[in-house]
Amino acid sequence: MKKLGFGLMRMPQLDKNNAADVDVEQVKKMVDMFIEKGFTYFDTALMYNGCASESVVKKAITDRYPRDKFTIATKLHAGFFNSLEERDCVFSAQLEKTGAGYFDYYLVHGVEADMYPKYEKLDVFNWVLDKKAKGLVKHPGFSFHDTPELLDKILTKYPQMEFVQLQINYLDWESPWVHSRECYEVARKHNKPIIVMEPVKGGTLANVPDEVTKLFKSYAPEMSVPSWAIRFAASLEGVMVVLSGMSDISQMQDNLSYMDNFKPLSEEEKALCFKAAEIINSQIAVPCTGCSYCTEGCPQHIAIPQYFSLYNEDMREKLEEKGWTVNITNYDILNKTFGKASDCVACGQCEGVCPQHLPIIDNLKKVSEHYGK
Repeated sequence: MKKLGFGLMRMPQLDKNNAADVDVEQVKKMVDMFIEKGFTYFDTALMYNGCASESVVKKAITDRYPRDKFTIATKLHAGFFNSLEERDCVFSAQLEKTGAGYFDYYLVHGVEADMYPKYEKLDVFNWVLDKKAKGLVKHPGFSFHDTPELLDKILTKYPQMEFVQLQINYLDWESPWVHSRECYEVARKHNKPIIVMEPVKGGTLANVPDEVTKLFKSYAPEMSVPSWAIRFAASLEGVMVVLSGMSDISQMQDNLSYMDNFKPLSEEEKALCFKAAEIINSQIAVPCTGCSYCTEGCPQHIAIPQYFSLYNEDMREKLEEKGWTVNITNYDILNKTFGKASDCVACGQCEGVCPQHLPIIDNLKKVSEHYGK
């Protein structure tokens, strides 16, 4: 299998304020480009793109290509079932929505300390293994957002899990919150193939400080900035697929240009990535990946990832010199559709589902203070 996977989490939208309003025709063109180059791995989930992602799979992939031309991965998330019976209801609905007939890869979704007890109580790991025995799942696995100790515990208890999906990128490699390197090493210890999510950290490693851009361009002017992040992850031993959430045709074209005949990074190139991480970490305010897990249950309908993105951009600016940035206007525009950062009632729902374990409530206070001025 070629190492680039098409992540169907950040697909192009017709309405930027409605994640479910996917530009299906553009997605079809991107799928065609992807398959034409011999890539096969598509990653979706029930909650992606405002719960529209799995339906787009049917429209753009399964209705248009023979089943042996692609592989589909989807997931069961703890937020969508509360009983043994509901596990099967979700699975059946996913089969119908995707039109896949069976899933090549099926994941217990977003395993972390808070969700793990529920997955255990409702025996989800063994349930996925039973789906494999029935021919409905070819490869069972799970995605993971927590400590290396918990990962080791799960892989020890469930050695039948065939792969693990981890957040790995050069910025999070030594993160005390994400534990990219440590979790990678645990997966390698258990000899599990690794699927990489968030290699570009939700766009953070595509929109880097000027100093980082100069660092990369001086070494390889023909390579795009995000290519360094994807190639870093793909160069790691044991990595089977690197997922890229491509949002338009230009991103697809760029990714195909260097992943079609992929060459691992040299040690010198890896060192440049770690130098870039030092520079970025010194400037980033809120390390949000924009996954939007936090927004689904927000009672105030606050556009949390969008506000953090605006705030991060402003924190890189010399505000004492400018006094104003376009993000002040962008924030006001978002306020017409979404709740303000100051509308947060500190219910904690967002922090309970954040894969990055961010102090979202405190960060929203900073956003509110910044744009309130």
